[in-house]
Amino acid sequence: MSILIGVGVVTTVTVVYLGKKCWQALHKAVGITPGMLTYQDYDAPLSLSKLSWQQLNLHKKHLQSLSEQQLRQLKRIDEKVNHYQRYQKALQAQHKMLELTEAQFVLHKLLHTRLPEMLASHYHLANVNINAHNVSNDKKAEASALLQQVFNNIEQRLDNLLAQMDTQQLQDLRVMKNYINSHDS
Repeated sequence: MSILIGVGVVTTVTVVYLGKKCWQALHKAVGITPGMLTYQDYDAPLSLSKLSWQQLNLHKKHLQSLSEQQLRQLKRIDEKVNHYQRYQKALQAQHKMLELTEAQFVLHKLLHTRLPEMLASHYHLANVNINAHNVSNDKKAEASALLQQVFNNIEQRLDNLLAQMDTQQLQDLRVMKNYINSHDS
């Protein structure tokens, strides 16, 4: 009788242990960590303290005077730049180096030099001069409109480069398909 109880206990422990290991392996296979799933509300207001940039190097102090819409647009720009950088790194890993185009150079200059400068100027105009009451509301509105135009311009340039990237990838696939089809005969 004690042998049956011992076998039952060992079987139960083994089933529980293997079940747990299989459950963890399943989660690992699909790429999630048990107990670590958190809900992200994409419509919630962005918090500057929790805002992190993947590619852009921006001073959080200069972002304080931006509207919620402008912060979301900057976040979208950052995600697109990250996508583009991953594409460039993938090309480097394949030892395919594309030459730098004028559009890429201009975009790089806009993102890493002009955008931080404009954000600093906008912050200075909107916040620093408030104490001196030197800036009229018309100038603040014009500064915000100019900054919005820059954001739109940068996002449009990024969209164009990403579209070119997609077109190039599709063209490469077509060339390979034609090459394979030409050698079937």
